[in-house]
Amino acid sequence: MKIEIIKDKFLDAVVQAERVSGKHVSLPVLSSVIIEASGRNVIVKSTNLDVGVEITIPAKVEKEGIVAIPSSIIKAFLGTVDQGKNVFLENEGVICRVVVGQNEASFNTISSDDFPVIPKVSSGKNFTIIAKEFLSGLRSVLWSAAVSTIKPELSSVYIHEENDDLVFTATDSFRLAERKIKAKKIRGFDPILIPFKNALEIVHTFESFAGELDINISKNQLSILADGIHLSSRVVDGTFPDYRQIIPKEFHTEATILKQDFSQALKLSSLFSDNLNQVTISIDVPKKTLGIFTKNNEVGESKQIIKGAIEGESISLSFNHRYIFDCLQSIDGESIVLKVAGAGKPLVISPASNNSFTYLVMSMNR
Repeated sequence: MKIEIIKDKFLDAVVQAERVSGKHVSLPVLSSVIIEASGRNVIVKSTNLDVGVEITIPAKVEKEGIVAIPSSIIKAFLGTVDQGKNVFLENEGVICRVVVGQNEASFNTISSDDFPVIPKVSSGKNFTIIAKEFLSGLRSVLWSAAVSTIKPELSSVYIHEENDDLVFTATDSFRLAERKIKAKKIRGFDPILIPFKNALEIVHTFESFAGELDINISKNQLSILADGIHLSSRVVDGTFPDYRQIIPKEFHTEATILKQDFSQALKLSSLFSDNLNQVTISIDVPKKTLGIFTKNNEVGESKQIIKGAIEGESISLSFNHRYIFDCLQSIDGESIVLKVAGAGKPLVISPASNNSFTYLVMSMNR
């Protein structure tokens, strides 16, 4: 193989491929990026068997071929050199020579014969959606998914169709986030579960892309294509909990406050929280205030009071402040609404201006 390729485009492709590549004792080729030259293009690809990516970029191909180079070392080399606009790459046997400006390196390669085929969904359900909207849906909820993979359906992002909305949901059983994205063109969409880590990879891969994503779904696989990039992800075979059953239909207390005030009060209160990250939220209806209280026997205690529009019954509940603070990044607008159905019930937080995002967090027993 002998090619000449624009350095910035090649580096971007290698960075994306390196992030996906993974270590596998019985399949060492997975720790490499595959560089395949054919026609007028170079395809850079990698996989960890759970998610795979192929990036096609134009190149001057003098000699076609394929080579597997350890992903971390080729990324580090390309990211360090600051000379030259083009990369010259040539391999003979097991050695691949890479030249950038005055910098030159020779890499030991491994056989690409054992590299698995990255699945491409050619049949099944497919739709097109603006990348910014799809990624916003994933980004808004994926932090709420379980880290442990003991229950795969809880360590995933659940996506389903509802009326004219594409709904993204994630839960770890202690909290739940739901985001609705308008998507009138989508019909007959079968619900899917995307593993949390794969959803995060989708966001990283397409976050700088401004166009539309072509999404194809089969029973076990998801394919996303855009701008010369093909990403394939495994789909979890499982059933997501019927979460609508735990969202209260009626509320006894509602507090509308400024998001910035609430965020600052949580930050200050967290300085005095205990080892359980516990904060107590007390809503005082007669005084029209929401108070956040924390106490730590070693540090001291804190009381933060926020004025707002308060309705219903006065109530006091304790929560993990990290669980509450996490949701604020996903809420648009200046004001938020906190709603509680009663003692021992979960807290529901949403933007005051619309119902596009709903967050539910369970109260603590103590």
